[in-house]
Amino acid sequence: MTALGDTLALKWSDNQESYYQLKTLRDACPCAHCQGEPDVLGKVEKPRLKELPEIAYEIKAYELVGSYVLKITWQDNHSTGLYSFNYLRQLPQV
Repeated sequence: MTALGDTLALKWSDNQESYYQLKTLRDACPCAHCQGEPDVLGKVEKPRLKELPEIAYEIKAYELVGSYVLKITWQDNHSTGLYSFNYLRQLPQV
């Protein structure tokens, strides 16, 4: 993993490489605050998020959690989104 300007580069165990725009990653943050969570009937209402400041699209830190999740801490200290590798593989790339 390497952050290159506004892009995150990942090299997978099969030697494939993926490149993600940081804005794409942040906008796809999988946490309940960003994507919503189901109510008791299973209905998900996505929260209305205000426009984020530019620093919200900059990586402060990242770490592997176990062997299947990437945790990103953004410059605005948002860090509750856990990006599974399966989820990352489905996101649009540069």
